[in-house]
Amino acid sequence: MPTDAPLLQVEGLHIPLPGGSERTYAVEDASYTLANGEILCLVGESGSGKSMTANAIMGLLPEHLTPTRGRILFRGRDLLTLSEAELSRERGRSIAMIFQEPLSALNPLMRIGDQIAEVLEVHGEGDRATRERRVAELLDFVGLPDPALLRDAYPFRLSGGQRQRVMIAMALALEPAILVADEPTTALDVTTQAQILELIRRIQRAKGMGVLFITHDFGVVADIADRVAVMEKGRVVEQGRAADVLDRPRHPYTRRLIAAVPHREDAATKAPPSGPSLLEVRNLSKTYRPGGGLFTRPRVVRALDDVSFTLRRGETLGVVGESGSGKSTLGRCILKLLSADAGEIRFQGRDIVPLSPRQFRPLRRHLQMVFQDPFASLNPRQTVGRILSDGPRANGVSATAAVARARELLELVGLDASAIDRYPGEFSGGQRQRIGIARALALDPSLLVADESVSALDVSVQAQVLELLKELQVRLDIGIIFITHDLRVAAQICDRIAVMQNGRIVESGTPAQVFDAPEHAYTRRLVDAIPGLHWDPRAAVA
Repeated sequence: MPTDAPLLQVEGLHIPLPGGSERTYAVEDASYTLANGEILCLVGESGSGKSMTANAIMGLLPEHLTPTRGRILFRGRDLLTLSEAELSRERGRSIAMIFQEPLSALNPLMRIGDQIAEVLEVHGEGDRATRERRVAELLDFVGLPDPALLRDAYPFRLSGGQRQRVMIAMALALEPAILVADEPTTALDVTTQAQILELIRRIQRAKGMGVLFITHDFGVVADIADRVAVMEKGRVVEQGRAADVLDRPRHPYTRRLIAAVPHREDAATKAPPSGPSLLEVRNLSKTYRPGGGLFTRPRVVRALDDVSFTLRRGETLGVVGESGSGKSTLGRCILKLLSADAGEIRFQGRDIVPLSPRQFRPLRRHLQMVFQDPFASLNPRQTVGRILSDGPRANGVSATAAVARARELLELVGLDASAIDRYPGEFSGGQRQRIGIARALALDPSLLVADESVSALDVSVQAQVLELLKELQVRLDIGIIFITHDLRVAAQICDRIAVMQNGRIVESGTPAQVFDAPEHAYTRRLVDAIPGLHWDPRAAVA
């Protein structure tokens, strides 16, 4: 249980931004406290200043950003007044950090056991044998299977959840008083996320440490927080007990964020799609044979195993499951970006599996994809107008008509037509995703495959894009295959949900059926792992 004495105090922190930025301060007059044995969740959208305050605590701010006012008191000592040498002694020993993306935070050329041992060695802890024993203890404590074997593994050999457990082991090596966790579960599957959250709770209770947990996911907040501080544009606009903030938010910004949390639509208000069959997938299979060498046989991975379903015009089918379940492979096979090994994909009655690229080209315009990362999928050297007009021009539309169509598409997805002359880098993540949707609509498709198209977006931007997809579907009468690992999102936007595990659809039905009466053990495990499952965001803002 948290104690009353503050372990960490952030008081009136100001971190100015360079001239020409969209606002004056990255962090402005931010104040909050963290007690022993407490989990404080720092919540807000991208750019709200959450990670900036964490980096200030750790002394890891970029060189061009320096706090000009305020204090960060750790047990009464102002961290902002310490030298780099003094801060280095405190990092890891007193305050440790778990980063969002462990693969980029871990050294790819060092075995994980050596990386954990290095933390101990840098701080002068024990001899080599003592450090080896401590590494084994830590790997076992964070729940990694077969620590003796994994100790000698390189980061790329581990799953995302295992890599995050390694990061937690490194952070715990010197038993710090404060653990700063910066979006540590954002990129993880729902079941792995639940495991990491439970691990952090267990560690916090066992060690009695204070945890500053940074997230934009209110479901995670509902699961883990003792107290909550909400940040908007560098300022702390609301803070208090988790129950008070989640169930009785006072500030308009907090209420707006909670209102944007995905929730299941009322099935009674949604009429089931009754349009004609648009896509029929029958007994689809796809096998990979990765690895293999001169003396070893390649492994056999059945990415798709006898997959069958039907999609009607005007219907959204959600495909959910963990990483490696076959979701993205299914979407890419439907679009013929991958070749299926067996089965049928009947689009408007025609089997497209046996078609050659030349035979399929006239049909490609009718099947389009919205990718997960719009920044990676949009050419940064091309204007938005060029990005949106290339497809129509390649299909015989005149340059003038293609540009006119690009302007229409921008307005259709809620952007100003003047954006046509700008480049992708000049837009926010949500705006880039709108451009990605506009590009997918440029050729008037009948089918959209949206592959994790909102997973990288803030909750409020995510809500806007989901609402846009629903509006466009009604207006254009298109079918959508919505691939996601977020069951809350699937429940909000989809008419039906298909649950995939190990390349097979193990269960399908309406969101109400899948959530309220899941039949398959795997589906029940996914539903039980949803963060904040029993918290209703709609009641908080009613």
